[in-house]
Amino acid sequence: MIVGPTPSLNFVSDDADVCGVDEAGRGPLAGPVVAAAVILDRCKPIEGLRDSKLLTELQRVRLAAEIRHKAKAFAVAFASHGEIDGINILQASLLAMERAVVRLHVFPELVRVDGRQIPAFHDRARLYRAEPIIDGDNLVPEISAASILAKVCRDRLMRRLHRRYPQYGFDHNKGYATAEHLRALGKFGPCAIHRATFAPVREAGAEHAR
Repeated sequence: MIVGPTPSLNFVSDDADVCGVDEAGRGPLAGPVVAAAVILDRCKPIEGLRDSKLLTELQRVRLAAEIRHKAKAFAVAFASHGEIDGINILQASLLAMERAVVRLHVFPELVRVDGRQIPAFHDRARLYRAEPIIDGDNLVPEISAASILAKVCRDRLMRRLHRRYPQYGFDHNKGYATAEHLRALGKFGPCAIHRATFAPVREAGAEHAR
């Protein structure tokens, strides 16, 4: 069976303010998960938008600057490592997405979210029309832009956190479970920004508590 792009569940006019939402940082063992929401300006096209994972760091940084300059509206938000431990990484990712959308200074007529789930929006649920788009970071330019902003913002944050916790190599591993990071966890144990509920962190913490 040939599977095509995820169909849109909501019709919007060509001039509607559509917001794309994506996150960065679900997989790492440390640091927050960061989400971005972007409404593009159709009068100011941006070339080269696609999933941030398919771009080089230099391309992401260049595009992030262009998105911030040309977008009709954008916002970035995060959920902390403590929130991730408290409500799990999926719910924390959705919470960060919700926070980013709510911070936009332009109200979106439709929110398109990368993946299979959408934020709850809680007491604002009736205000927002939202739909999940599988592989949206490749299919929807607004989501691609959001993925780039979220990734660039999180990478910069992890480089700043590296100055406080240099032994883990956050400046280059960004908190992901690289061999170097796992060795540092074994040697030093978890630090204050590690996600305590993630198995390698939990195991390293238990070993150092003995």
